[in-house]
Amino acid sequence: MGDGAQRSSTRTGSAAEDEVVQLTSELIQIDSSNTGELETTTGEAEAAAYVDAKLREVGYETEVVESGAPGRHNVFCRLKGADPSRPALLVHGHLDVVPFAADEWSVHPLSGAVREGYVWGRGAVDMKDMDAMILALARQFKAEGVVPPRDLVFAFLADEEAGGAYGSHWLAEHRPDLFEGCTEALGEVGGFSVTLGEDVRVYPVMTAEKSIAWMKLRVRSRPGHGSMIHDENAVTVLSEAVARLGRHRFPLTLTDTVQGFFDEVTTLTGIEFPTESAAALDGAVAKLGGVARVVGATTRDTANPTMLSAGYKANVIPSVAEATVDCRVLPGRQEAFERELDEILGPDVEREWIRNLEAVETGFDGDLVDTITAAVKAEDDDARTLPYMMSGGTDAKAFVKLGMRCFGFAPLRLPPDLDFTALFHGIDERVPVDALHFGTRVLERILRTC
Repeated sequence: MGDGAQRSSTRTGSAAEDEVVQLTSELIQIDSSNTGELETTTGEAEAAAYVDAKLREVGYETEVVESGAPGRHNVFCRLKGADPSRPALLVHGHLDVVPFAADEWSVHPLSGAVREGYVWGRGAVDMKDMDAMILALARQFKAEGVVPPRDLVFAFLADEEAGGAYGSHWLAEHRPDLFEGCTEALGEVGGFSVTLGEDVRVYPVMTAEKSIAWMKLRVRSRPGHGSMIHDENAVTVLSEAVARLGRHRFPLTLTDTVQGFFDEVTTLTGIEFPTESAAALDGAVAKLGGVARVVGATTRDTANPTMLSAGYKANVIPSVAEATVDCRVLPGRQEAFERELDEILGPDVEREWIRNLEAVETGFDGDLVDTITAAVKAEDDDARTLPYMMSGGTDAKAFVKLGMRCFGFAPLRLPPDLDFTALFHGIDERVPVDALHFGTRVLERILRTC
């Protein structure tokens, strides 16, 4: 496979490779939109039933678990490995997707249409493509009697798009037995190829995530009539504090993961990442193309105001004003971040965490990392793997609490000009058919040799 050649997707592949596109399309056609509200989130149970039937069809004993609320369904099965003394590997994906406005799309987001070399629809990249790869390989392994080196636990989960309270976090707290023996986990978000410059192709492995920390700000003050002079207006005090926070730039902080990413990119491309100033580093990161928006967000903490609420009548100055802020904090920075928050907000602003899932980080080392790298190079011999940090969060946050090392790797070889990161939660979400075939082959190599 010299000169970075890729196998043609027109050949007859493995059973998993042959059905992965259809599975992706059919999963997309199930509306499993997660609104974040129990009353309006539907479809996870239907998606879980689809996966459960596909697994049972080839002989798995499955367990469907409702995680803390009606309809929040998860599917588990285990494939026994050759060496029962070895720790198990968790291979997981989530079945929910973010909502959509269908009239903004050029293809209906629930169509699962296969056209122009892509599978289209909500979840095509986040993450029903990876669900389909996992499902296809689980089916193939069972049907063909494949015995992996160690136990594989396949998990298809609910509620990741709303933080996993009714999914992975509930399961980790209430059903840790489902993950018995698992010391490592493989899930999203990583493994998609990034082309740097003209011909340097890398496959990032997610080894770290910033926190998910949603914060409520509140100012209480004396109410009054809107026609009067009023020096203690809660809306004014809150607005000024929110503006200060929204304009604030937190200090540059390079974790081991981010520094490792920069070091590898410098070796491969010659791009230097100077840290003497934020402007210099941001300028260097901008040279990375579409992935720059993700990488740039991992060089500092962020706090973005997202919601404001105050008042009930135009001529009444309210006694309370509130705001919601989406904070993403780097590993090891929580205490320093909170001190900085208090300095910015001032003494008149109350704050409370309404969701605070800690940042996670593991090293870019070990047998599983070596296996991932070998599998990628077997299918794309010019490629390199390297660590990276995700600016968002995944179900890995729950599994770290159970003592697992978590890696994000959903392999896809992408066209160099495709702005893939913009498709996450985006309009016209789609995944290349060739990339699904490639990813299935890479993932098969990993699971057969892990």
